[in-house]
Amino acid sequence: MPGNNAFRVLIFLVLIVLFPFAAFAQAPSNSGINSGATLAAPSVSEKWSYFQTETIAPFTLGAGAFNAAVSQVTQSTPRYGRDLWPAYPQRFGASVADIVSQNFWGDFVVASALHEDTRYRRIGESRKLWPRVGYAISRSLVTRTDSGDATFNWSNVVGTAMSAGLSNAYYPPVSRTAAATLGNWGTSIAGSGLANLMPEFLPDFKRWLKRHL
Repeated sequence: MPGNNAFRVLIFLVLIVLFPFAAFAQAPSNSGINSGATLAAPSVSEKWSYFQTETIAPFTLGAGAFNAAVSQVTQSTPRYGRDLWPAYPQRFGASVADIVSQNFWGDFVVASALHEDTRYRRIGESRKLWPRVGYAISRSLVTRTDSGDATFNWSNVVGTAMSAGLSNAYYPPVSRTAAATLGNWGTSIAGSGLANLMPEFLPDFKRWLKRHL
């Protein structure tokens, strides 16, 4: 129905406006770490604490609502149907489950097993805008070992693959195909790179607010 379509578009636009505020309200705890900083290797318990900190936060609900809105408007995976109810609540629940699963497998299980440090390190204002954007996005494929050396980001790539596989346990049957799982995996990897823009530029935004407000 036209009215229902207009309502979906309205929800999508409202969430686009509100999502940055939800993200700002709960920034990652490591958003101020600079790339040149020397950090002690995180223990397994510290990696578990990091998983808890980034997962049990308003940001998870905000990101879940945003992802579900995008899926609802574009009718993309997971395909729960076109009707706003109950499709959107189902998409929201699946999105939050995806986020928790990705954090658990990537930032805790795989990172602990392969001794990787998934804490984001920003390069900061010493570099120009586009190099910083490229660096942040590239961290979806590059991270550091516990000893501080650069390495392929197995935690993110393998962790999102495990999460995409697990999603078949709660996605609707139409979204449990190999193509849908691979698409979900690729989207998750790309999304993790874009999500790094927040810890990279959030300190800049905070300073801008202090100067102008």
